Amino acid sequence: QEQLVESGGGSVQAGGSLMLSCLASGIRFSSCGMGWFRQAPGKEREFVAAIGWSGRRSYYAASVKGRFTISRDDAKNTVSLQMNNLKPEDTAVYFCAAELNGWGAQGQDDYNYWGQGTQVTVSS
Repeated sequence: QEQLVESGGGSVQAGGSLMLSCLASGIRFSSCGMGWFRQAPGKEREFVAAIGWSGRRSYYAASVKGRFTISRDDAKNTVSLQMNNLKPEDTAVYFCAAELNGWGAQGQDDYNYWGQGTQVTVSS
């Protein structure tokens, strides 16, 4: 059974850092593109970052570029999101997603499997 489980969320003050991790099971992880999305209260879910199957290409939303870094460890079936210099507007539930095409797409509809999400709260 395909499963994605996020961890690492929590509460932090503005300027702080958090690292989110997503453990995948039941999928051919090494051939999947992986992405992170987030949904703030009252807002639609939005793209944050993605990485292709090879790990050579990564993509970021303009709002997080330079602050967030996505990485993958195929030996551990894990994708991570290092978040630095966090801002209150980064507060959201963060979701991990897997894309069978492997490209690391930015559109939600391209993703096949989703995790349940982990809460990140940034206070000013």
